[in-house]
Amino acid sequence: MTPKRAKTDLGDAHVFLTGGTGFVGQAVLERLLSTHPGTRVTLLVRTKGSAAGEDRVRTLLRKPVFRSWREAVGDEGVEAAVRERIRVVEGGLGSVPPLPDDIDVVIHSASTVSFDPPIDQAFDTNVGGAIGLYEALRASGSTPHVVHVSTCYVGGLRKGVVPEARLGHEIDWRAEYAAAKSARERVELHSRQPAQLREFMDRARAVHGKEGPQAVARASEQARIDWVTRTLVDAGRTRAESLGWTDVYTLTKAFAERAAEELWAGTGGSLSVVRPAIIESALQHPFPGWIDGFKVADPLILAYGRGLLPEFPGLPDSVLDIIPVDHVVNAILAAAANPPKSEPEYFHIASGASNPLPFHRMFENVNEYFTANPMPTPGDGHVRVPTWRFPGGRKVERALRRSRARLERRERWLTRLPSTTKTRAQLAELGTKRSDLETLENFSELYRAYVQTEIIFDDTNARALHAALPAKVRADRGFDVTAIDWEDYLQKVHFPAITTLTRAFSRRPEATSTEGRPAKQLPERTDVVAVFDLEGTVVDTNLVEQYLWVRSSGFGWAAWPASVASILAQLPGYLRAERRDRGEFIRTFLRRYEGMTADRLSRIVGGGYADTMLGHTATAALERAAAHRAAGHRTVLVTGSIGTLTEPVAAAFDEVVASEMHVKDGQLTGYLSRPPLVDEARANWLRQYADRGGYDLGASYGYGDSHADLVWLELLGHPHAVNPDSRLAREAGRRRWRIDTWKSGSRSANRALMTRGTAPATREEGADGTR
Repeated sequence: MTPKRAKTDLGDAHVFLTGGTGFVGQAVLERLLSTHPGTRVTLLVRTKGSAAGEDRVRTLLRKPVFRSWREAVGDEGVEAAVRERIRVVEGGLGSVPPLPDDIDVVIHSASTVSFDPPIDQAFDTNVGGAIGLYEALRASGSTPHVVHVSTCYVGGLRKGVVPEARLGHEIDWRAEYAAAKSARERVELHSRQPAQLREFMDRARAVHGKEGPQAVARASEQARIDWVTRTLVDAGRTRAESLGWTDVYTLTKAFAERAAEELWAGTGGSLSVVRPAIIESALQHPFPGWIDGFKVADPLILAYGRGLLPEFPGLPDSVLDIIPVDHVVNAILAAAANPPKSEPEYFHIASGASNPLPFHRMFENVNEYFTANPMPTPGDGHVRVPTWRFPGGRKVERALRRSRARLERRERWLTRLPSTTKTRAQLAELGTKRSDLETLENFSELYRAYVQTEIIFDDTNARALHAALPAKVRADRGFDVTAIDWEDYLQKVHFPAITTLTRAFSRRPEATSTEGRPAKQLPERTDVVAVFDLEGTVVDTNLVEQYLWVRSSGFGWAAWPASVASILAQLPGYLRAERRDRGEFIRTFLRRYEGMTADRLSRIVGGGYADTMLGHTATAALERAAAHRAAGHRTVLVTGSIGTLTEPVAAAFDEVVASEMHVKDGQLTGYLSRPPLVDEARANWLRQYADRGGYDLGASYGYGDSHADLVWLELLGHPHAVNPDSRLAREAGRRRWRIDTWKSGSRSANRALMTRGTAPATREEGADGTR
């Protein structure tokens, strides 16, 4: 039982602190340094690089939470504390090193900070960490009082009042721990089964097939890794729910309590269990509004402020049990100074029983705040926040499913349309909507148990401990939740704290499209190469149109209908080849040149074909190539097609790298001399080209239009997506690459650019760099 008059001073106690770099741990360390000057603190800190323990402590002590203490003691006082009061033990809870034998108090606050980690990680951190700590304490010979920091939500899914007492379950937590540890091995084995691997490969090939086999292999393996993670996350969530808990976080925290009870209290150790509710920013200490990053409720609050949550599946009368972090720290240290006489003691540091904050009242505060202080939008606008009607969880979930179905239908339709500035803008807008929808779906899943709860956490023991503190220190070191004015705390302390942090981030450049922005001045360098793809980039054409130009220019317009009809008859086969592999399509289509003489093709290209191609050439491409040449850059035109077909624009570039068709007895055989230079073959050629020529790829430029170009564009420091297809546009937007829209110009303007003193291009044949 809590004494009628509690102690508040830890004297000269040696305190061992886990989780000292976390949110609560930082605040505990600050209180020990500022309010308990006689204490010595040993921190368990994971090894990080080559930084020495003292250096890491100095870095930690520069954080905002320690600002007032630093100002009070000065630089010399900080250095004295590092030398004399703080010791670092490097290691993790999974492998706790030997501990000192003179520890008086242990404050165990380390745990996973995620509600939904993979099951093995959650058990390793929360349960395995507790086991490692208590076994190391036994081995050290120390007999400290342990304050085990848990969470109010360890009681699981239930209704009504939850007492401050030992949990009532009889689950074999050791068996659950063993099963969780072996889960990854089982899932990893299943992920490597042939049927599962084929599924990963089929999906990867459908999306990345045009990039090449290695891109497919990388995507397939990443899909396998992601599947393993999702499966393990689902395993944790499902096992927790099957045992009566909200999520794997609360399940493993419950088992960690049982480990503390059996491994420490059960062998004669002194134990207090402090269970905070949802911990948020400080009410008073170290200063109002102090918070170290976003906490449990904050993403929900900020998503509402950004207008991302038109409705939410919360119960209006459900209690949102939040508690300021300084209340939690004060309770931890009060429990540390007042060990129980015999049996473990339990304290709920919560507000729901004595000063409840219903969800509808929280919503009213959030709505009021963001109506008076709206979040900015790009430009000069502001977000208008929605009004929630609390329709119920099932209605919200049905609405989410309908929204996702509509979004996916529209996305499928847009990706089948030709890529234009308009369709790219619409796809980008859909991408934003998809992200917003996923945010709402994730929040609905993540917060369901916390905003639909009907639990009240009894705080009788916590109130008794607070009341036992000397009256003169209660205002500073107490944790009386009845004194909290929620409107004042939320409107003047917490909301300003988290929105200030958010707006600090929002000063970064807006993640808007680069399409249409002026191009930057090119630097003058001779170690830079600029690589231009031909089809769809420099000219708004493809292999099929080029072939029709050859037929119409060389054989007259009378040949056009028969050629078109022949192509249409074979179109399904061409499309299948194109979807599977760009190189396969090129090989298949170029067979149409079989039997044509090489001389005749050259004459055709030099005649009407050239006029047609110049009329389909982007003036901006020729101007950009000229600008690169003026800056001293090496310009290279690359195509998987026949080099002869590039001759009308070849003079605009220093070099043309193209395929060549095999010739026998003066006639084209329809077979290429070497594999076409596309996707990964082009990427490998580019690496070799840069190595041989001494070019800096990180400073070089690339211009491509197709998702198949991604694999070589990503090698360059300045990739440009020109008139990109939907997949390349989406990826370019995600990576913040520049997107250009180039349109074909007039024949006369392009011919003038071509004859403006340009030197004839050299031609490189094949993928191996031979000429």
